[in-house]
Amino acid sequence: MDTNWNDREPIYLQIRERIVRLILSGGLVEEQQLPSVRRVATEYQVNPLTVMKAYQMLVDEEVVEKRRGRGMFVRIGAWQHLLEGERRRFLEDEWPRVLQRIRRLGLDPEELPRPADAAAESTIESAMEERAGTTSPLPGGGEGDESAEADHPAEEPAGGKEEANE
Repeated sequence: MDTNWNDREPIYLQIRERIVRLILSGGLVEEQQLPSVRRVATEYQVNPLTVMKAYQMLVDEEVVEKRRGRGMFVRIGAWQHLLEGERRRFLEDEWPRVLQRIRRLGLDPEELPRPADAAAESTIESAMEERAGTTSPLPGGGEGDESAEADHPAEEPAGGKEEANE
């Protein structure tokens, strides 16, 4: 469990980002329960209000839903919703900087790796395998969850745990 926090960004945003990464990588699937606020706060040694703020952001973004008396659960369609948002952010925020750096370095488009290139393809495959084999950045999130290995996280929703969020 990584409890190192980036000092440039509020902790609640970093917790939110970890949950988003878990959903996008299949570590948390649709209909799966998130770890309780108390559990995350204890494991990360942060204030429960900090965790609750991160969870509330995800509720406001329609990524997770509160189920009264049961906890927080990943909403159906969350994976697709997050993927679309991440793609949009990449194309609007990150890609212009990457393109600017390519131009600044004087790289020719012919020099850039192509997915059809064997080297680039093996790099992509290695990254995907590495991502699939990583442990959960949240306590109790996705560890030992066989459904996380599904080709598409939405295809095999996992049953929720009985632990309720506070």
